[in-house]
Amino acid sequence: MNKTVLVTGGYGFLGRAVAQRFKQSGCRVVGIGRGRWAPEEYRARGFDVWLDAGVSLSSLMTLNEAFDVVVHCAGNGSVGYSLSNPLQDFYKTVQSTADLLEYLRLSKSTARLVYPSSAGVYGAKEDAPIRETDPLDPISPYGCHKKIVEDLLASYSRTYGMHVAIIRYFSIYGPGLTKQLLWDASNRLMTARDGTATFWGTGEETRDWISGEDAAELVITAANTQCGFLIVNGASGKRVTVRQALTLLRDAIGTGTELIFNGETKAGDPRYYHADVSRALELGWRPTVPFAAGIKSYVRWLSTYVEHVID
Repeated sequence: MNKTVLVTGGYGFLGRAVAQRFKQSGCRVVGIGRGRWAPEEYRARGFDVWLDAGVSLSSLMTLNEAFDVVVHCAGNGSVGYSLSNPLQDFYKTVQSTADLLEYLRLSKSTARLVYPSSAGVYGAKEDAPIRETDPLDPISPYGCHKKIVEDLLASYSRTYGMHVAIIRYFSIYGPGLTKQLLWDASNRLMTARDGTATFWGTGEETRDWISGEDAAELVITAANTQCGFLIVNGASGKRVTVRQALTLLRDAIGTGTELIFNGETKAGDPRYYHADVSRALELGWRPTVPFAAGIKSYVRWLSTYVEHVID
C-alpha cells in the first residue's frame, strides 16, 4: 500500500491487530496510546513509531508526519466502565475524537479517517439482522457516547470534506483479548469449584462474533474505499446464542462444567445482536475465521497466556 498510517489506541486489542495488518501491507505505521514499549517491542507489533501518550490535540501536534490513513481505536471499550464512570467514558471516547478531528482540520490533513464504532449505538433491537439504516437508540453511556462520536464525524465530513468510514463492530474476539464475555467466562470455567459456572441472562441472548483478524481486514477495506462518508457493520453475519458460544468455549477448554444462567439482564446489555453485513460484503470484504475455529484458537492462546502468568 505504501502509505503512512496513524493508529490511535494502538496499545489495545484492535489497535494492535490493525497495526500488524497495515504493516503486513507495506505501510509505515505510527502509533499513539497509553502504554510503554521499548523500540523492539513496538516494532514487533507493527509500529515504526510509538508515542506513549493520551490522544489530545497537544500530543497529536507533536507528530511530525503526513498521514494517508488514520484509524481511531482510542476510547473506552467497556459498557460496564461507562456505567460506573460515565464522565471518564465521555472524555476517553468523545473528547479524544474531538481533539483528533481538530488536529486533522488544523493540519489540513487529507487522511481517510476510519473509526471503529460499536453496535451499542443501536440499543435494544428485536431478534432480527440489524441494518446500518436502523434507528439508533443506545441504552448505555457507552453506546450514547459512540453515537455522539458518529455525529461529530458526520459533521466534520459535511463541513470540512473529511473522508470518514465508520465501522459498527459487534462482538470482536480473539487471542490477546483480556476482557469481555469470553475472557470472563474462561476464568469462571477454569476456576469452577463445584462443577458449575453461573452467567447473566437466559443463554438465549444472541451475539454476532468477528475475529480480530477479520476486524482488522475490514479496517483495511474501509480505508481503501473511495467514499466520502461510509457506515458499515462489522460482524460475521452469523447469529450465535450466548449458550452456544459458552458451550463451544467450555468444550474447547475441556471442562465438564455445567452452564447455569441466572435469568437476570445485565445493565446496558441488549438481548439480541445480529448484524446484516450486506454492505461490508459489497465492499469486497469477507470474514475468514469460523467462530468454532476462532474459539479453539482463543483457547490455545489462553492456555499459553495462563501458563506464562503463573510462571
